[in-house]
Amino acid sequence: MKRIRSAILIGFVVCQSLWALPLEAQQPPVETGKKAQIEVCFVLDTTGSMSGLIEGAKMKIWSIANDIIRAKPTPDLRLGLIGYRDRGDEYITKVYDLTDDIDAIYGHLREFKAGGGGDEPESVNQALFEAVNKMSWNPSRAVLKIIFLVGDAPPHMDYKNDVKYQETCQNAVKKDLIINTVQCGISTRTTPVWQEIAKLAEGSYVQIGQTGDMVAVATPYDKDLAEVHRDLEATVVPYGSAETRTKVREKVAVGAAAPAPAAADRAAYMARGGKGKVVTGEGELLDALESGRVNLKDLKEEQLPEELKKLTSEQREALIKEKQAKRK
Repeated sequence: MKRIRSAILIGFVVCQSLWALPLEAQQPPVETGKKAQIEVCFVLDTTGSMSGLIEGAKMKIWSIANDIIRAKPTPDLRLGLIGYRDRGDEYITKVYDLTDDIDAIYGHLREFKAGGGGDEPESVNQALFEAVNKMSWNPSRAVLKIIFLVGDAPPHMDYKNDVKYQETCQNAVKKDLIINTVQCGISTRTTPVWQEIAKLAEGSYVQIGQTGDMVAVATPYDKDLAEVHRDLEATVVPYGSAETRTKVREKVAVGAAAPAPAAADRAAYMARGGKGKVVTGEGELLDALESGRVNLKDLKEEQLPEELKKLTSEQREALIKEKQAKRK
């Protein structure tokens, strides 16, 4: 019961972040002495009718992450993402596994473009099945595990080789997964299905406007927070394989291109839940040195970025110390 109440609380918090529900619907997080672990997978309809919600989600994903981790001690958070359309479209599903690398999830979300669809029923069954069975959910019952199904069209129930949502919901309960459903628009074909999915999987149902009713509220501090974090991003030093270094640079570029409200939310998340990181995930040298995971002298030349390769050992250490000082 406590786990379900916590899931409902997070459901309210996420809905308030995304869709500006009345503030009285948001209950204050319960403080506990034990650090919680939370895993959340967003399953988003990415067909043409969902363009407003998708663009709004890009603006609000960091705000959502901040709201989820407001409990004390700050919970460990992993996010996953699935975009779905239908058979015959450009893709049926795009699946991005649960990770604490929120920068990576943000990057994948920014790549989503609404398109396809048009015939109303979509591949909801497949998307929900993959959310329950393809995500790397922690098997521990102590971990709060939640799926948000967000869409405006009902599932195809006529497809062969398709696991129906009723069976998937049963499996979700067995895995201690809770499914919350968010219906966009007023389709009378979608409403009873979304309500049934939430009921079968011990979740909650909410109906919102077709465009998602998302509002990114700017504050007088957004620009300053964003600029401070961009100054910190200038201290980022990628290391590791060429692929890893490229991913780190891409995260910095995506963060730098974010609108001020989103950039400010990202900066707030890094301060609260990012454990002092400037970018999430692996491959950032200053973070690795700070945590003791690597020693600068032990790194091979091919693991270093070009800015360090051309320097002597003494110059490398001096540059690292200079960048570390800027992060203090």
